[in-house]
Amino acid sequence: MERGPGPDGARRALGCLLEAVLASRGEANAVFDILAVLQSEDSEEIREAVRACGRLFAALLERGELFVGRLPSEDSVLAGSQGATRKYKVWMRHRYHSCCNRLRELLAHSSFEVKELALSTLMRFVQLEGVHPLEKPKWDGCYLFPHQLFKAVVEGLLSLEDDCSLLLSQFREYLEHDDIRYHTMQAATDIVVRVANRYLEVPFTFWNNAFTLLSAVSLPRQECNTSSFYVKHAKLSQTWKVVHLKEHRKAFQLMWLGFLKHELPLGLYKKVLVIMHDSILPHLAQPSLMIDFLTRAYDMGGAISLLALNGLFILIHQHNLEYPDFYRKLYGLLDPSIFHVKYRARFFHLADLFLSSSHLPAYLVAAFAKRLSRLALTAPPEALLMVLPFICNLLRRHPACRVLVSMLCQHYHPEVSQAASVINQALSVSEISIAPLLELTAFEIFERNLKKKCQESVPLQFIPAQGLLGLQDDLCAQHFTLS
Repeated sequence: MERGPGPDGARRALGCLLEAVLASRGEANAVFDILAVLQSEDSEEIREAVRACGRLFAALLERGELFVGRLPSEDSVLAGSQGATRKYKVWMRHRYHSCCNRLRELLAHSSFEVKELALSTLMRFVQLEGVHPLEKPKWDGCYLFPHQLFKAVVEGLLSLEDDCSLLLSQFREYLEHDDIRYHTMQAATDIVVRVANRYLEVPFTFWNNAFTLLSAVSLPRQECNTSSFYVKHAKLSQTWKVVHLKEHRKAFQLMWLGFLKHELPLGLYKKVLVIMHDSILPHLAQPSLMIDFLTRAYDMGGAISLLALNGLFILIHQHNLEYPDFYRKLYGLLDPSIFHVKYRARFFHLADLFLSSSHLPAYLVAAFAKRLSRLALTAPPEALLMVLPFICNLLRRHPACRVLVSMLCQHYHPEVSQAASVINQALSVSEISIAPLLELTAFEIFERNLKKKCQESVPLQFIPAQGLLGLQDDLCAQHFTLS
């Protein structure tokens, strides 16, 4: 292909080739010249070639000029006695496959503009193949979707080498469509199984890409009367699984269970557990099946155990799950580091919920109150202002435990000692809400104290000062004089 220098020359040359191929089947060999530009090292030329291929094969799909059915080998057809039209359609279908394969490779290109254009072109082909299927229906009214092409797209997004977070954020807009969401879940499930079986040690990049894709899938809370399909159909049949929310929930469950059964990096455990209670459990067909993952995470200790509490709380309170030794393990999480972890607010919010029942045995509540009281002796002030009302609420629910606390009344911080003094008074019936105190920081306490106006003069030393160096035995006065 002869073309002038630069992207403009490539655009004009590709435009001429495109017009020639679409105008006459005798110019079909020019497709090779168009596909060759996809191999260029210049990203601008590649983008022009991607656009040309998109227009070319979109037109051929709409005109029905690609072979429909199980694709025979190219050599067998060209060497046979079939008609010229059949040979042309088979030959052009192979060129279409070559184009799709190259576009799939371009999803890993160094230029994001190339990757983005390749993705949008492939998704355009998915849409057109859905409307103009390249496979024959097995029966009248059969649901057809370009599974093979779409799975190749999802596979390209779940790269083992490249972080595809930015490209996956572009793909998120397609997940708003019911059919794309359903088939994404199926494709992701299959790809995770295949990759995990192929590699003894799966790269972190793959797991991270997989989590980014899976966490982008969001299901509606209830069945909708109107469906949003990316591949347009004249009429939706109720016999198709893709139109039912129940089937989406099943696919969603298989996708997450298949992902979480593998040994993931610790960082991903945290990311999954952060969204577990809000974005995963409500959409599962059987939420109780998540118990194995949550108990495994709860047994890990540290921040991961804290985060697993949310999911376990939902399973215990909403799905009647029985968890042996739950309170013993919850007690084990109470150590000095609990006041300094990132998820401290979430932990104490959930701990308050777990200990809110007045039907818990008094010895169990006493153990938690005693443990928290001991830890409070070395806790920072911002944590104490939250922990003390927490302990008081435990004592309100179980007055028999009140004898356990008293020493914090002498704390150096006035707000802490004031909060602790409540222990020596008759406790009110109503509990104190700890919600505003859960995320209180030392900076907020400092800023609040700076704004306070002192009502009295506070002596700063025992002997009144007389000037800057006025004390007789002052070390500075022995070595320095003011002149």
